[in-house]
Amino acid sequence: MLRGAKELWLAFAAAVVITAMYALVIYLSGNIPAAGEFYGHTLGIVGFLLMLMTETLYSLRKRSRTRVARWGRMSDWLQFHIFTGIVGPYMVLLHSSWKFNGLAGATMLLTIVIVISGFIGRYIYTRIPRTLDGIEVDSAVGGIQASALAQSRRLMALWHTIHIPIGMALFMAALVHIAAALYYATLLK
Repeated sequence: MLRGAKELWLAFAAAVVITAMYALVIYLSGNIPAAGEFYGHTLGIVGFLLMLMTETLYSLRKRSRTRVARWGRMSDWLQFHIFTGIVGPYMVLLHSSWKFNGLAGATMLLTIVIVISGFIGRYIYTRIPRTLDGIEVDSAVGGIQASALAQSRRLMALWHTIHIPIGMALFMAALVHIAAALYYATLLK
């Protein structure tokens, strides 16, 4: 049940701290950190790891049938998914050094699309009444019209058919970008 915006406020606070650190690096070095330098790489690596956590941990928890992997409420996992899905891409954006060409630019475009899609999905998700564990509430119990609930469920299903393939394409492009960066920047030196 996502009714508050705690994860959004936490993501905003994290972005403010990250921005302050980024501004400090700019102030101390006199220029925008390059993607291939230590600070730029650190932003990219941590941002990618957060995005990887976004993509995998919530999905694994959601689909898990074993008792061991069913730790925590689904609503908490969804909040974590949203938090990492905002902070990770923001760090990757800063990693880009504001250069959006080639594969890295296409990957950044997919990242922006997936984040916008995530905000849309969050909005649709909050329109469907759920228990604290994230299970949909029946329309009679939830006290809303059955047609409105059915429409929200259809929108959510449509959103999933768009959001998930874009996420997969994003990670394929990101992995190719990482492999190319390792090859050209590290192994050829």
